[in-house]
Amino acid sequence: MNNHYKSRRRGWRRSWSFVAATTGATIGLGNLWKFSYLAGENGGAAFVLAYLICIVVVAMPVMIAEVVLGSRGRSNPVSTMQDVSLEAGASSSWQLIGWLGCIAGLLVLSYYSVIAGWSFAYVGKLLGGEFVAASAQLSGDMFNNLLAAPALLMQWQAFFLLSILLVVALGVRKGISVAARLLIPLLLVMLIALAIYSSQVGDFKAAAEFLFQPDFSALNQQALLDALGHAFFTLSIGVGAMMAYGAYVPDQRSITGMVSTVVLMDTLVSVLAGLAIFPLVFSLNMAPAMGPGLMFVAMPYGFGNMIYGNYFGALFFVMVSLAAITSGVALLEPATVWLAQQFRWWRPVAAVVMVLVVWLLGLATIFSFNIWQDIDLFGMSVFSFLDFVTANLMLPVGGFMTAIFVGWVMRKEVLRDELYVESRQIFSLWHWLLRYIAAPGVLVVFLWSLSPWLKNLFIE
Repeated sequence: MNNHYKSRRRGWRRSWSFVAATTGATIGLGNLWKFSYLAGENGGAAFVLAYLICIVVVAMPVMIAEVVLGSRGRSNPVSTMQDVSLEAGASSSWQLIGWLGCIAGLLVLSYYSVIAGWSFAYVGKLLGGEFVAASAQLSGDMFNNLLAAPALLMQWQAFFLLSILLVVALGVRKGISVAARLLIPLLLVMLIALAIYSSQVGDFKAAAEFLFQPDFSALNQQALLDALGHAFFTLSIGVGAMMAYGAYVPDQRSITGMVSTVVLMDTLVSVLAGLAIFPLVFSLNMAPAMGPGLMFVAMPYGFGNMIYGNYFGALFFVMVSLAAITSGVALLEPATVWLAQQFRWWRPVAAVVMVLVVWLLGLATIFSFNIWQDIDLFGMSVFSFLDFVTANLMLPVGGFMTAIFVGWVMRKEVLRDELYVESRQIFSLWHWLLRYIAAPGVLVVFLWSLSPWLKNLFIE
């Protein structure tokens, strides 16, 4: 009860603060290229429709469940799971959910911070005119040169980590809340400005057809699984962020209403990003399915060959950097608040310790692009292996365990106490979806993502 009271006292006063911070947690590099790329490859508007259905019936119920756990425990993810497990009369082993979230968040941040550092570096490159009238070859060479310089990568990673350290160290209200309420509107304004610019100088018609023209013939089993997987991972489920932020939700609030707003804004950002990126891609006859290369090779080349492109290109990478900061804050918060509460440390000290841990872990990713590039882990580079372990193992396992615990172990009256604002119909629908649709859906994504790796392992 003491933790419950203190967390409410230091939590957010308004729903908008929670919505802004949680939206920032969900928006990242995946929104800026992967959503649009998957949509174009898997049937355009048909894929978007499938994705939205998967968001509503699979990802949102699990996200709401994580927020409910945080709201009930009012502490860090590990302590929250200890408390709610005790309340439910269940095994203390369920605290593994909290541990998985904190550890996965730090591991994801270790390589995410490296990639975010690239976006910081590219702001200066675009402003300095390094890509003006540049060839595609030069653009690719500049990216490869960056990857081949470990000392430079360390500096940019450290710069990014310092930026999120300042936010997390300031706390919930003065740091996370203020940053989210400032950065999210700014990010939306930048996206709209870039979309307008791209519609004027690029091939907007081709981009709109690529993103939204329905092609139901392309909506096969793989496309549906892609939609399900992206719906789950785009909402930052399984890294402890939703549980940590749930500990600060204000009173007299509708959790389902706030989560619905977050999902709507997350999807809006994905669509706007597509409208900002792909008119340039198609106007210069570039391939849209380039993965990370689209962000750091094709886009600089595209902006460099457009009027005022160096300025709008810099604006684009400022936007990417802002999205990375809000996501990075959410990844750092769970472990930081655990360390601060567990050992009664001053929050800034806990944040510094966790940032140092992340920076050291990030060296593995940095070296995987240069001095460790010949290291092979189950057919993957060090960076690819870290990405695989977190995205394909830790996150879905954490999400599946959350769905099972909240849907089947916690008592309904306890859940109803946290969702007291919701109508009986909404509560019943959420609980049914969590039990019978979301949990099996997460399990399907988990097994499907493992199948190629297991196949290769047994064949070898």
